[in-house]
Amino acid sequence: MAKQEITCDDILKELRAKQYRPIYYLMGEESYYIDLISNYIANNILTETEKEFNLTVVYGGDTDIASIINAAKRYPMMSEHQIIVVKEAQAVRNMEELSYYLQKPLVSTILVLCHKHGVLDRRKKLAAEIERHGILFESKKIKENQLPAFITSYMKRKGFDMEPKAIAMLTDFVGTDLSRLTGELEKLIITIPKNQTRITPEQIELNIGVSKDYNNFELRSAIIEKDILKANKIVKYFEENPKTNPIQMTLSLLFGFFSNLMLAYYAPEKTEQGISTFLGLKTPWQSREYLVAMKRYSGIKTMQIIGEIRYADAQSKGIGNSSLGNGDILRELIFKIFH
Repeated sequence: MAKQEITCDDILKELRAKQYRPIYYLMGEESYYIDLISNYIANNILTETEKEFNLTVVYGGDTDIASIINAAKRYPMMSEHQIIVVKEAQAVRNMEELSYYLQKPLVSTILVLCHKHGVLDRRKKLAAEIERHGILFESKKIKENQLPAFITSYMKRKGFDMEPKAIAMLTDFVGTDLSRLTGELEKLIITIPKNQTRITPEQIELNIGVSKDYNNFELRSAIIEKDILKANKIVKYFEENPKTNPIQMTLSLLFGFFSNLMLAYYAPEKTEQGISTFLGLKTPWQSREYLVAMKRYSGIKTMQIIGEIRYADAQSKGIGNSSLGNGDILRELIFKIFH
């Protein structure tokens, strides 16, 4: 049976219980979780006085593996632990030499290596040594269909509830960059009036700058409902506000929706729960959209639409010497989707 991968929540739970490992190797494409764990370790284990002598933060490009090992071998001063955080660890040369230190690491040292936008080769000796003594954590990019659940969970921990449309507006506007997304959520929290715990689309529009009536969520909704007038009104708004509504984002979201719709036809059970489970959706309102769309678009038509979205994407990038503006490209795409 495959070994279950450790999650960010698993690591934070251990840390809050004051269970510390000699090494944390944090790697992967998603910076958010790497920063979350490393910041927790740097900010919460030592007292402010202890940090003066026992917290070391270095950058991979400014140090070498010998210096990191020498620092790790030091004993803490007037503290149970010393913490060494290596940011941009991917820049450290000869990292595999760390395996010699890990054969007998100091339990009083907590070594944190932050390796962003890449991963350590798990087949190498170093990976095995890290897993034997500490944590080897891969921070993976979150999938688009996981964003609503992420936002819901994040806001619930802060004591807020968000309406589904508000979640969709924010998801469409920000995308899968979790650092930016949580930044927008924190800014939103500051603006919410006291004693109010439910966040509406109007508040997203007011505080984040996304129109509650003219956005990718509403365009997708109009396409699902086959509302030609509404869809064209939104396209006109996008044409007039290209900076806040880039065509690539719109095409990417439409492609994602119709690709999932194609998959939904293969779900064993064509029910909310069946489609939700098959597509890995976390919120029921998402699967409802696919059920409605399946009534309006056949499997063959869905395949044709996916092809038209690909063609529109090529046109938007100037492929095929297209002289059409982005507004015209979208209008033509909407016409082809509806007919």
